[in-house]
Amino acid sequence: MAKFTFAAFALFATLSGVEGFSAVPKTGVRTVITRDIKTPDPVPFEGQEEALELMRTGRMYRYNVKSAEESTVSKCEQEVIDYTGHKYCVALNSCGSALMLLLKTSGLEHGGEVISNAFTFGAVPSAIEHAGGKAVYVESDYNHVMDCDDLDKKLEAHPACKHVLISHMRGKIADMDKIAEICEKHDAILLEDCAHSLGVRWNDKHTGHKGIACAISSQSYKMINSGEGGFFLTDDALMAAKCAVYAGAYEGLASKHTTVPGPEVFGDLPKELPNYSLRMSALAAAVIRPQLKTLDERIEKYNARYNKLTKQVEERAGQYLSIPQNTPGMSPVHDSLQFNLSHDITDEQVQMFLDECASHGLPVELFGHKSNARNFVNWGFAPAEDPLPMTGKMLSRACDVRMPLMWDDKDFDDMADVLVESLLAVVKN
Repeated sequence: MAKFTFAAFALFATLSGVEGFSAVPKTGVRTVITRDIKTPDPVPFEGQEEALELMRTGRMYRYNVKSAEESTVSKCEQEVIDYTGHKYCVALNSCGSALMLLLKTSGLEHGGEVISNAFTFGAVPSAIEHAGGKAVYVESDYNHVMDCDDLDKKLEAHPACKHVLISHMRGKIADMDKIAEICEKHDAILLEDCAHSLGVRWNDKHTGHKGIACAISSQSYKMINSGEGGFFLTDDALMAAKCAVYAGAYEGLASKHTTVPGPEVFGDLPKELPNYSLRMSALAAAVIRPQLKTLDERIEKYNARYNKLTKQVEERAGQYLSIPQNTPGMSPVHDSLQFNLSHDITDEQVQMFLDECASHGLPVELFGHKSNARNFVNWGFAPAEDPLPMTGKMLSRACDVRMPLMWDDKDFDDMADVLVESLLAVVKN
């Protein structure tokens, strides 16, 4: 990250007279955004029609079909694994449920330790708590990914820990080859939270293949939108069977699935495991299905907008912030913008910057804010027992901005203007 001093900046600005350093555009009027930053992607007409047909027939329960092949949920599960390349898939009511079942199906014992990122959404430690585990946190760096060296240290310090649940927060991927190597070294099971990484690839495969299983999300602010929803993905037959039973495939209902193993794998599982009733409804699956067809097209649009936006911001205000860098080997999906403000900017100025952006129509979130659910200090239900200085310092300057697909290209020029104008207004004062 580039460093600067306000004295040097003031001297340069005075001597150079460069207009680019002005917080006020040449028009003399600050840019204001009037679009809703939380505009979700609409459900394609095809999905609306299928959902309406389900409501007309009343067959919204995934198992209320004559055969697995007729099930809207089964069709959706098949289309998901056609995209990600996994062998088995179970559709669930949320990604949080999928995360919890990753741990349950991989043998986590009550009170067992689970290592995860210190920087992630509160749903991840919640899933660990839900599964009966105890969270242990690994530092996250300024690229917003898990620090490999600290993972090695934490596994060394916690030899009884046999589960690592890595979170690809905001679609940012750590060096997964190294992560997998460290887990193998310590005989730890690697699981992947891919809630934010649908469409993101590591080398030649979709994310979620370095671990033995993964979870993706269809919550409204993800790449597929069903309001709430999630998918459990794996190549492990026994884990898939257990997941289906935990989700609610009681008695012989596993036969109404097409993306789980055969009855020889299920055996007596329906009698041995509890039914948590975590199934995805046919309505959710119906609205997801057509969105899967346009994933690559939308990813291309997101990435083009992101590249232009980050170029504009870096060129005009790069001395005051840094953009997290992609790990070599990943193919990204940039459906939101993150940046780290310089530590030469004070805490007070950070808040002033957030206020400036908000007053000009652009909500910007600070990951380290005292109320942010992505700040580990707010996880009182699963508190960190070890200091996390790197993550804490990073979060104190890490900012997050949504990039709604339904906005027009011009709106992202306005976004760049508001960000730069707000930041310069703060540092010049």
